[in-house]
Amino acid sequence: MADRYPGAAGAREIAACSSLDEALRRLAGTPYVKYAREAAGLPDAQRAVSATLLWHLRVLAGWLPRGGARVLVPLVSGFEVANVVARLAAPGGRGTGAPGPPYRLGALETVWRRLAEAGTPAELRAVLAVSPWGDPGDDTPWALVTGMRMAAARRTALAVPQARQWAVARAALLTARELFVHGRSLPEPVRRDAARLLGGRAPAAASYQEFRDVLQAPARRLLADVEEPEELWRAEVRWWRSVHDDGTALLRDCRHGPGVVVGAVAVLSVDAWRVRAALESAARGGRPGEAFDALA
Repeated sequence: MADRYPGAAGAREIAACSSLDEALRRLAGTPYVKYAREAAGLPDAQRAVSATLLWHLRVLAGWLPRGGARVLVPLVSGFEVANVVARLAAPGGRGTGAPGPPYRLGALETVWRRLAEAGTPAELRAVLAVSPWGDPGDDTPWALVTGMRMAAARRTALAVPQARQWAVARAALLTARELFVHGRSLPEPVRRDAARLLGGRAPAAASYQEFRDVLQAPARRLLADVEEPEELWRAEVRWWRSVHDDGTALLRDCRHGPGVVVGAVAVLSVDAWRVRAALESAARGGRPGEAFDALA
C-alpha cells in the first residue's frame, strides 16, 4: 500500500505544476484519484487527499486480526477533530464548513456519531467529557478544538508506544503555539495533559526560551534551533520528517505486530501531508515554498 503512493519525488512533481488542473491530472496515476477525480478547487482537492488516506487506513484496519484496529483509533483521531472543526465553523454549528460531508470514520471513530448529534458547543463539550477525549475545560470553539488536539496526543502516547515520541513532540508544538504565538492560557484539563506529556514546568513557562529549556527529549530536540515562536513552522516540518523516517524504519524492521501497522500509518500520513502541500504549490503557480522544500 505504501509503495503505491507518490512519495517525495512524486509530490515534488505535483508541486512544480503550473496550475491546480495540471496537478490534479498528475494525481490520476496515484491512489488519490479515487476521491480527487471530481475535485473542484484547492480545498476540495486537499480534502480528497485526506479522504483517500482515511479510506486506506480503514482498509488497513479491516486487514488486522480481531481487536487489532484499536491501535489505529488514536492515530486517526485527527479526522474526528477535523469534523468538529468543520461543524463549529458552519453557521449555527450544524452541518459542515468543509467542502463535502464529514469524514466517515467507521470502526475507527471515537464518539463522532454522538458528536454529530450535538446541537450546541455546550452539548459537544458534554459528549467529549464522558468519552475518551475528556473534558476540554470550556465550550468555546477554541477550547473544544485545542482540548481535542491535546487529548489526541495524550491518547496516542498512552495507547501506541511506537508513536509516543511523535505525540510528545506534537504536544510541545501545540503548547508553544497557544502560549507564545497566540498568547492564550491553556484550559486546566489541557494544561494537565500537557504537563503529563512535557513535564509540569513546560506549560507554566513564562517565556518561550524558558519553555524550550525545560523540555525533555524528544521535544527539546524538535525545538533545538527554533529561536523564536514565529519559526515554529520549521519544527513542524522537522516533526513530519521524523514521523516519516521512524515510520519507514518500522515498515522495514517490523514484519509482524503493531509496529508495521504504525509504520504504515506514519508513511501514508506523511505522503498525504506532502501532496496537500504540493497541490497548494501548484495552485499558486508551481513555486514550491521553503517549508515544502525542507520536507521533500
